[in-house]
Amino acid sequence: MMQRLSKTLGFAYQMRHPHSFTALTPPAIGFSSRLVKSESYNFKASSSVTDVSTPEVPVESSIVKGDTWSIHKFGGTCVGTSQRIQNVANIVMGDSSERKFVVVSAMSKVTDMMYDLIEKAQSRDDSYLLALDAVFEKHKLTALDLLDGEELATFLSTLTLDINNLKAMLRAIYIAGHGTESFSAFVAGHGELWSAQILSSVLRKGGVDCTWMDTRDVLIVTPAGSNQVDPDYEESEQRLDNWLSKNPSKVVVATGFIASTPQNIPTTLKRDGSDFSAAIMGALFRARQVTIWTDVDGVYSADPRKVSEAVILNTLSYQEAWEMSYFGANVLHPRTIIPVMQYDIPIVIRNIFNLSAPGTKICREPILENEEKQTLETYVKGFATIDNLALVNVEGTGMAGVPGTASAIFGAVKDVGANVIMISQAYFFTLASSEHSVCFAVPEKEVKAVAKALEARFRQALNAGRLSQIAVIPNCSILAAVGQKMASTPGVSATLFNALAKAKINVRAIAQGCSEYNITVVVKREDCVRALRAVHSRFYLSKTSIAVGIIGPGLIGATLLNQLRDQAAVLKEKSKIDLRVMGIIGSKKMLLSDTGIDLFAWKELLKEKGEKADLNKFAHHVHGNNFIPNTVLVDCTSSTEVADHYHDWLHTGIHVITPNKKANSGPLDKYLKLRALQKQSFTHYFYEATVGAGLPIMHTLRDLLQTGDKIIRIEGIFSGTLSYIFNNFVDTRAFSEVVMEAKAAGYTEPDPRDDLAGTDVARKVIILARECGLDLELSDIPVQSLVPDPLKETASVDDFMQQLPSFDSDIATKRQAAEDAGEVLRYVGVVDVNNQKGAVELKRYKKQHPFAQLSGSDNIIAFTTERYNKQPLIVRGPGAGAQVTAGGVFSDILRLASNLGAPSY
Repeated sequence: MMQRLSKTLGFAYQMRHPHSFTALTPPAIGFSSRLVKSESYNFKASSSVTDVSTPEVPVESSIVKGDTWSIHKFGGTCVGTSQRIQNVANIVMGDSSERKFVVVSAMSKVTDMMYDLIEKAQSRDDSYLLALDAVFEKHKLTALDLLDGEELATFLSTLTLDINNLKAMLRAIYIAGHGTESFSAFVAGHGELWSAQILSSVLRKGGVDCTWMDTRDVLIVTPAGSNQVDPDYEESEQRLDNWLSKNPSKVVVATGFIASTPQNIPTTLKRDGSDFSAAIMGALFRARQVTIWTDVDGVYSADPRKVSEAVILNTLSYQEAWEMSYFGANVLHPRTIIPVMQYDIPIVIRNIFNLSAPGTKICREPILENEEKQTLETYVKGFATIDNLALVNVEGTGMAGVPGTASAIFGAVKDVGANVIMISQAYFFTLASSEHSVCFAVPEKEVKAVAKALEARFRQALNAGRLSQIAVIPNCSILAAVGQKMASTPGVSATLFNALAKAKINVRAIAQGCSEYNITVVVKREDCVRALRAVHSRFYLSKTSIAVGIIGPGLIGATLLNQLRDQAAVLKEKSKIDLRVMGIIGSKKMLLSDTGIDLFAWKELLKEKGEKADLNKFAHHVHGNNFIPNTVLVDCTSSTEVADHYHDWLHTGIHVITPNKKANSGPLDKYLKLRALQKQSFTHYFYEATVGAGLPIMHTLRDLLQTGDKIIRIEGIFSGTLSYIFNNFVDTRAFSEVVMEAKAAGYTEPDPRDDLAGTDVARKVIILARECGLDLELSDIPVQSLVPDPLKETASVDDFMQQLPSFDSDIATKRQAAEDAGEVLRYVGVVDVNNQKGAVELKRYKKQHPFAQLSGSDNIIAFTTERYNKQPLIVRGPGAGAQVTAGGVFSDILRLASNLGAPSY
């Protein structure tokens, strides 16, 4: 039966190619030494062994090769419909090159349909006949759309003959229940044959001098291991010369993907075969350029499905394209680049659906002029990832200095047929001994077999203790940074690892070879996309990129958003800090964005497009953005409920910045838990504006403590509202009059009792006390309230304001007593560190005292320390107002940008 099948296959092939079995020079693998950039040949055609009675007829022809030829390759998507085939024809006709060689794939999905035919026939599934009819109809309808007259009749006749031959061969395979690899290759290649004939007919219809080539008559390849073939360039060149001498057209449409063995048996070029065909032909012609037409604008700096802000690369060197392809980037198969490299023939990747895009040019990288002016970004072209890997680590003291260990390891790996993706080898030392390890990555589906083989191979060494372990680390991914000379350029590796550190990515293994084209790291699989975004953002977007979520777009939040709006472009340009507001949430509505909210229209967008507020969904969205690895949530509320989320946010890697005092002045156990989490991570929690609004109170205190100073006492006027009131409570003015004035000016809360009660000052005192190491609760702070007892329970603000004047005399008496002593009244908070206590009270100060010199709503804080004992360190300035408070928050955001990747404190 198989003999009959082979005869059927041979007959069908000879029917199409009656002169294909020719006596030719024995095949030789490799490039011919005769290949130069531009040549002309005189050629004599050899006779066919199937036609021995015909005398040899010499054919004289001048065969032109070199820069006059341009090579185009169109994939299945490009020729997927009749309209797209016409578009391809228009592109070919629009190319001004003197000679054009066009490689085409089968129409979209046709190759899969052809393999399905074989599978159905082998399975004795009668539906293969219906499937073959579908193939026939697809090509018939396409031809009817595009062709007419003799061209149409000729193609339909050829198509009908091919389909009938395929039916006969499939019937044979149906009966045998099995088909050979060459049979499958022969059947699968028909899609390319038909698309090449249709396109060549369309071009002739357009007035182009065009013929088509079955590349099985020209391209000779030999098997080279699993799913690989090696082109026989010398033999292929001889056959090409023969073919060109008989077909002297200036436009040739050729089949991609298919070829022949040295024995003239049909075969394929395996994966990405059409691209490979175009590259081989480019080398044989010594063409000016090979253009690969596809459905993307070019090669991206990273996978755009994972990094939404990936950019199209203008150029890549051959080696860069090779490296990116090896590590999983959708560029070209590495073997596609090999044929053109030797002759410096550029490959251009272009989008057939966007002709305005110039595409990516892959060529030999030019020598960099003014190399000292090159930036780090110049050397890093792109990033690629490989998922679903496992690390295998072979480790032990007995490996050091023992010849053949690595050979034994990888021999065992080879025996199970596993593919080693990356190797990292290291020595490390302890006080007792030196250890040696070999670490390598393999596909996760192969790791069990690898581990089993290694354990069997090294069982004696493991039992004797010469090897300490063969460890498998699952769920890994590889991230590769690729660029010419990047590995030997100072600062590139540091920048790469700094970006990973700032994104809190733990690197499990590193490989950096001497080829200067890639740095490879292994990370957890769940961290891979975040790692990719982090390094891409660092090299292509800015030094630091942060996704920002604003909680509470009230007075402070709205002011902060306006400040971010005004400064974002400046920060990105001058400081390389990219701040993207990805979400804004209020009490009722929230606005979310995948790329960044337009801060010039955020109020309108929140009103028109806002959705129902959901704080958990909000945090998840901002943290799970498409391209920025660092996230900060800025809480501009005074909500205890929001503050209760800080711990969970920090735990999941979200930084927190806030002027909200509730978390740091709330229950001590919650505060200690929050700070402990912060200090043991690389996640930052900044709260400068909780005390003193925009004044550097917390920053100053932290600097004093970190430099070893000892705090003795902190005393200050912490309330801008009460500062204003007592700065203006002078002469004969009534206290209630000044309170009304402060309320009208917007200095007080809507209910002035919230200020006069002193609770806000107490919260600031407790925050400072805890910062100094005092374990105090808010209830431990005695507070002198300025709200008269009878008015504390007054139903409304209006009632309170109307009744307040009746209590003016009490505080007026205190003011008069102070004036009589040459003093003034000031409402202050005190942290007594030595005695481990705090207080909030109305105190009297001499008129020469700094606290007596304030004006407006200024705050003033005095730090008495061991260093600043005789003369306290004074911080003074505006301590209230939306502008200064928002400015303090903004300052924390910038401090976060500079501290990313560093331990928190």
